[in-house]
Amino acid sequence: MKLMTSKYAEPSVSIALLLLRIVSGSAMLMNHGLKKINNFNAIVAKGFADPFHIGVKASLGLTLFAEVFCAGLIIIGLLTRLATLPLIIAMIVALFFAHSGDLYGEGELSGLFLTIFIVIFLVGPGRYSLDKKIGK
Repeated sequence: MKLMTSKYAEPSVSIALLLLRIVSGSAMLMNHGLKKINNFNAIVAKGFADPFHIGVKASLGLTLFAEVFCAGLIIIGLLTRLATLPLIIAMIVALFFAHSGDLYGEGELSGLFLTIFIVIFLVGPGRYSLDKKIGK
């Protein structure tokens, strides 16, 4: 592998996408989704962002769907692009509603996750994914 090149070697890109999917999906699932499941009632009682005016429990439920189910799909690379969409929406809500758009403060992590999931949506899951295996 050349260090000073502008060409992308396919195996390197797919390995990078695999790492990005596994690390970001796992971090979302373990550090955000499962914590929300374990503290569901406390989060509802404290208040949760409800930008679509569907109710706090419904908003939290949709967020859990994204942060647990969709994050799991991203980890294994199944329906990857579709699975990024709820996470992109959840991170937009987190950044702009829960953290008032404070990208370089409280909303930094939401902004990073938003960027990662947009990249995965645009580039796709790479060679090392169930999407690629099923597509053959």
